[in-house]
Amino acid sequence: MGIPFSYSFRNLWTRRLTTVLTASGMALVVFVFAAILMLAEGLRKTLVETGSYDNVVVVRKGSTSEVMSWVARLQASIVETQPEVAMGEDGQPLLAKEMVVLIALPKRETHSLSNVVIRGIGASSLPLRPQVRLVQGRMPKPGLSEIIAGRSIAERFKGGGIGETLRFGMRDWRVVGIFDAGNTGFSSEIWGDADQLMQAFRRTVYSTIIFRLRDPSQFEELKRRIEADPRLTLEAKRENRYYAEQSERMAEFLRILGTALTLIFSLGAVIGAMITMYSAVATRTGEIGTLRALGFNRTSILGAFMIEALLLGLTGGCFGLFFASFLQFLTISTMNFQTFSELAFSFSLSFDIVWKGLGFSLIMGFVGGVLPAVRASRMNIVESLRAS
Repeated sequence: MGIPFSYSFRNLWTRRLTTVLTASGMALVVFVFAAILMLAEGLRKTLVETGSYDNVVVVRKGSTSEVMSWVARLQASIVETQPEVAMGEDGQPLLAKEMVVLIALPKRETHSLSNVVIRGIGASSLPLRPQVRLVQGRMPKPGLSEIIAGRSIAERFKGGGIGETLRFGMRDWRVVGIFDAGNTGFSSEIWGDADQLMQAFRRTVYSTIIFRLRDPSQFEELKRRIEADPRLTLEAKRENRYYAEQSERMAEFLRILGTALTLIFSLGAVIGAMITMYSAVATRTGEIGTLRALGFNRTSILGAFMIEALLLGLTGGCFGLFFASFLQFLTISTMNFQTFSELAFSFSLSFDIVWKGLGFSLIMGFVGGVLPAVRASRMNIVESLRAS
């Protein structure tokens, strides 16, 4: 004969103060756990959404980022003639030869310097990235020292707003437009005419080539041809995969850090749950004896107390995730260790994080409740009734 589920729930409700205090400790642990995972997921999602499955990025072999890559003009011309490159409405290849460099800019609030990506773009750069749209001003005119800034740059860096001026590459550059790239890494970049930027930085080579495929299924054949061509020291990657790789190291570091911190904090929460459950056993000795006298076996007693502990953990997990969900409204910035540049992104809550958070809270409840539950199930009927 099993003890009704309502019995466990009613006992938790009767001890509301201790239940709230213990669940709050577990909620804090789950909040920290979920926050770190949301941080890693937000970083990964930002960089993954930066790329498109239909686009191909070509960089120098062995380079870990566009900043460290270089592509000679002759090599760029060879790539441009590949039959898999899609054609635009104007009959020209839907391909952009871009230059990427880093500069240091002061932040508006702290005045501290941080690295920012400067991307030299071509006529096809914007059509290749439909997620990027101009929200203020206009595009830079070829031949002029004009730039457009991502929304994140305009908000956080001095000189990044429309009509303002930035000085780099021995020139003054006027911001003539602001673009919004949504939840992607492009929002943390500054774009300008590639030819003008190459002159300013005295660069004779491009950093990367990006183009659209006529047919996405042709990628593997194109990749083999480019990487096997002795005239080219290049490698080709799908754009979404390329940017996903940019997030892997940082995201993995955050996950390891989050797991370590959570395990440390969880020890306190588990001890709190254990104390709460031991207290419940001590104050309900007579009640336990009565249940045994009524015919409930040891397994039923064990199960009832384990359900209480699991409910305690589940309650803490739900509250922890509830408060962690509000972090999605925050935008933070950090350094992308692949490019050593500033990257702004938001916390991101996914179903995977939700079930991991709830699972972790249930584990804390189980570990904290198993010993008190075993003690309750082993109590002697006569001694329990006598103690009451």
